[in-house]
Amino acid sequence: MRLRNKIALITGGNSGIGLATAKVFIDEGARVVITGRNPETLAAAEKALGAGVLAVKVDVTDTAATEKAFAEAAAKVGKFDIVFANAGIGGATPLGDTSPEQFNQIISTNLTAVFFTVQSALPHLNDGASVILNGSVHAVLGTPGWTAYAATKAAVRAMTRNMASELAPRGIRVNQVTPGGTKTPIWSPMAQTEDAMSALE
Repeated sequence: MRLRNKIALITGGNSGIGLATAKVFIDEGARVVITGRNPETLAAAEKALGAGVLAVKVDVTDTAATEKAFAEAAAKVGKFDIVFANAGIGGATPLGDTSPEQFNQIISTNLTAVFFTVQSALPHLNDGASVILNGSVHAVLGTPGWTAYAATKAAVRAMTRNMASELAPRGIRVNQVTPGGTKTPIWSPMAQTEDAMSALE
């Protein structure tokens, strides 16, 4: 039980990598706060995770709401020992067929909201805590049509180093994980059946 008596906050903990991480953290003894935008998947995740989880509905692109939600969560469960800034979206942004709105939605969710997730959690972080940012192999792959997504993940990679140096005086570690292709709902717009998902893999 490596995380006994630890409190972890996971954004986007209602599905995919975030939900899988929440399960592991709980198995290791942590009390976990998960966030999500979708009330149905959030309720399902809360039920699946069982005792030891607090589910909070919040859109991390809304900074004021995020600050309020994190403060309320910390008041209920205590200060955080782990923050996993995991929430993110996919989406193709091919040259010649992308609107500013499409591009900016990915930037605001996968980059801007990651920064403000950490900033919003900071007042409720214990010294010596661990901050984890979710990156992607897309930061270095060069996949056609995925410029905005790749740009956000490359930026998160760079942001990790800056945050690590900034929070070092408090003993707070900042690291990034770099998942490869992972079977999660982020791919469902491109693979809407099991067969299609298998072909995508």
